[in-house]
Amino acid sequence: MTSFEEMGIRPELLRGIRELGFENPMPIQKKVIPVLLNDKKDIIGFAQTGTGKTAAFGLPLIQLTNLKNNKTQVLILSPTRELCLQIANDLKNYARYVDDLNIVTVYGGADVARQLKALKKGAHIIVATPGRMHDLLNRRKKIDISEIQTVVLDEADEMLSMGFKEELDAILEQTPASKTTLLFSATMPREIQELSKNYQDDPLEISVGQRNAGADLVDHFCYSVHEKNRYLALKRIVDFNPNIYGIIFCRTREETKDVAEQLIQDGYNADALHGDLSQAQRESGMHKFRTRNLRLLTATDVAARGLDVKDITHIINYNLPDESISYIHRSGRTGRAGQKGISIAITNLKEHHKIAQIEKLLKKKFELQPVPSGKMICEKRLLSIVEKLEKTEVDDKEIDPFLPAVYEKLAGLDREDLIKHFIALEFNQFLDYYKAADELSVPVEKENVRTKKSSKRDKTSKRRFQPIAEQGFTRFYINLGRSDQLTPPVLLGLVNKSTRQRNIDVGKINIQNKFSFFEVDEYYSHSVLSGFLNLHFNKKKVVVELANDDNFKRTPSNGRKKNSKKRFAYSV
Repeated sequence: MTSFEEMGIRPELLRGIRELGFENPMPIQKKVIPVLLNDKKDIIGFAQTGTGKTAAFGLPLIQLTNLKNNKTQVLILSPTRELCLQIANDLKNYARYVDDLNIVTVYGGADVARQLKALKKGAHIIVATPGRMHDLLNRRKKIDISEIQTVVLDEADEMLSMGFKEELDAILEQTPASKTTLLFSATMPREIQELSKNYQDDPLEISVGQRNAGADLVDHFCYSVHEKNRYLALKRIVDFNPNIYGIIFCRTREETKDVAEQLIQDGYNADALHGDLSQAQRESGMHKFRTRNLRLLTATDVAARGLDVKDITHIINYNLPDESISYIHRSGRTGRAGQKGISIAITNLKEHHKIAQIEKLLKKKFELQPVPSGKMICEKRLLSIVEKLEKTEVDDKEIDPFLPAVYEKLAGLDREDLIKHFIALEFNQFLDYYKAADELSVPVEKENVRTKKSSKRDKTSKRRFQPIAEQGFTRFYINLGRSDQLTPPVLLGLVNKSTRQRNIDVGKINIQNKFSFFEVDEYYSHSVLSGFLNLHFNKKKVVVELANDDNFKRTPSNGRKKNSKKRFAYSV
């Protein structure tokens, strides 16, 4: 096997990385290091975070730096301050025995005066986020990159998805044409191809794993539930995995707060990561999570960008992302460094098409599983406690002095009673909770309510417009119809707007000329009624009320209109 020595890494760097536990090069390091040390070609590398790419480009770039020249020779751009700080910290650890190497971090949300002071002292290597780098380079004119030899774009797809294209262009345009450009990305969207075409010269393509694919060691599971049971399903999934250490991805910052607060109230070791936190609060939360003082972290895609934490066991998608590629970024945070990982999606029926899209991109199938029952959870937790007991190391010398008092206290219990008491002490909370908890049913696909033409049209119509909602749904009347330009998508938008939620499960929608009916998950009935109270649509006061016999009499099927061709039902 090729070693770091055989690839040409110098002794002072070897000493540093050995102290960090580096033994044999990882696949991407084997491919990248020799190229940078010998050929100095442009590289476009496809690799997930956690595959060792920082050392792959960091070790040779440190070795090639001319320490006698105080000009900046390497610029590394990364999407977030967390990743920026992590890369800089890794480089400093690699170079702990390299004298006089100056590495400076430049990122937003920190004191710019302090960064400028560090830059004045000289920076051989700058590790920066695009926004702050662009500010210091093009607005304040405080950085000189005229002698840059290498530019690294780390997690380039993330930088583009965060809207940094203009900043990247403005920075790269000021770098020497003779530089080497290294572009690393987990995925290959069209924007990455354009970036490579504009700023790279015949790049060498290096891949570790498949493009646009999640980690090979990640298993993907899907739990289908009714929308109202999403949080209950989350709790059961967490309870079913006693050693979970994971990130729960939510759609909005409000949802991250709500889910974290509910978890904390229910006794789980959790916290939220979102955009409303100050930098100090964010760093404090991240420190707790990295040191495992927190076991669960709720986050949005934006808040988690650049977040790199080792040994994450589970990624849970409380809601699927809008873009399928974001699921790959999420799931890639587990299953690293040869360890197995699990990525879980909690979905309702409306989201099943998203699962199919993700599967196509992943080139993997989700395993559809029922939400664990109370009995399954109790059994799993019990076996976990027993396994932990079995593997606990015993130091006889430390424990022996206390045993006589313990034996005396437990003299009245035989072996079987002692085991039962111990298990009950550790286990009663789960038994008490789940013995009274209902099982979560799996939602079933609804039949399409469109009917075929029939000579018995009147009977069909009456069945179709029966004012009885499907099980689990509440039926509403609304005083808008086709004459008000109401369509199913418009109605869905009004529900979202009035309730300020995007994930309410909407059932059948029946749109008439002057009014309509629609069904909503019964859990959100109050939110719908209160949300529509002061809503106007096209200057018309909107009235929404529970469907009843009175407003059912307004339907065409009871004879007010004979033109049944214009009646239709819409199901989502």
